[in-house]
Amino acid sequence: MAAGWNESRPEAPLRVELVGGDLTTRTDIAAAAARRTGLALYVMASDDVPTDAAERDRLARLWQREAVLLPAALLLEVGEIDREQTAATDAFIEGAAVPLVVSSEDPRRTGRPRGERVTVPGLDDGEQLALWVDAFADIPRIEEAHLRSLVAQFQLPPHIIRSAAAAVRRDLPESDADTDTDALDPTELAWRAGLIEARIGLDELGRRIEPEAAWDDLVLADHQARILREIVAHVRQRATVHQEWGFAATLRRGLGVTALFAGGSGTGKTLAAEVMAKELGLDLFIIDLSQVVSKYIGETEKNLRKVFDAAERGGALLLFDEADALFGKRSEVKDSHDRYANLEVSYLLMRMEAYRGLAILTTNMKKALDPAFMRRIRFVVDFPFPGESERAEIWRRVLPRGRR
Repeated sequence: MAAGWNESRPEAPLRVELVGGDLTTRTDIAAAAARRTGLALYVMASDDVPTDAAERDRLARLWQREAVLLPAALLLEVGEIDREQTAATDAFIEGAAVPLVVSSEDPRRTGRPRGERVTVPGLDDGEQLALWVDAFADIPRIEEAHLRSLVAQFQLPPHIIRSAAAAVRRDLPESDADTDTDALDPTELAWRAGLIEARIGLDELGRRIEPEAAWDDLVLADHQARILREIVAHVRQRATVHQEWGFAATLRRGLGVTALFAGGSGTGKTLAAEVMAKELGLDLFIIDLSQVVSKYIGETEKNLRKVFDAAERGGALLLFDEADALFGKRSEVKDSHDRYANLEVSYLLMRMEAYRGLAILTTNMKKALDPAFMRRIRFVVDFPFPGESERAEIWRRVLPRGRR
């Protein structure tokens, strides 16, 4: 971006379309490019572009004068706007005669793209670790091994990592003599800060449960309990397997842990997920797939993308309820609706393969699931209806001691 602005001619200034990532990261990138070019950076939202043509032209002339005198570049953040505001924004961009950055989550659909498109790059584990090490460099008792576990769980942008480090500094006492050092372990504070930061974006997509249940609350056969503990062990050892042993660089896909909980209502599927979230120190987010699936073409993929993009930040155990609402057997293509329904399933399978976290899906009808989907599930746990002895044990655990 900086090189393009330095080489651009006054009559044809470079326009940059910056896409992907989050708003703050895009702003940081644009600001860094402006500094390297010797430009100030100003920010405007697409909502503020006048829809009246005369007012819009006047704003464009005034800004062009200021941009030349300062000199400066403009960052135009394009959000979700209506058709009229979109037309006004497109007209303002087309008429820009000074350095301009068009920032958006997704590429703009325009028939005549001009300038350069820059996609916010994703950070690999090594880059993520470097960010955590730099942010926590002055915080005592946090070793690189602790930070590797954070990298395995959280995929946070740089400014969020710095915010988490600032929260840890704020919560730590000024001296170890002021309080019980075990009560305020910096590693636990860092994990908690990562959880809080990672919740952003998921709270509006699902129902969050702060887990309280423990293993003793589960009444399951030894076989099912053993599989659940094995899933927890897989999640805990991700940092060792993926980073220290180097499997993340060779596998690339399928780094997450996915499980299917099959059984009727009331057999303990959600409780088991809560127990696992408690054991792993994660939030539990319940996503109702019947609410995610839309009758409008393309909307289901959009909803799923929002869920997975937010979940990629980490800090959550995803529980997809009513999986058969979307993961039923793919139908024979007879019309366009069947074709798009199959695309929805394929998109979900692709995202699940690439998802780094722990995703649990529940179903009441295991036989209705697509075999291609079943092949991508690492763990399958059947929750049978509890027998007489299990039901008696559940009653004993539910009733207060004086009422048994």
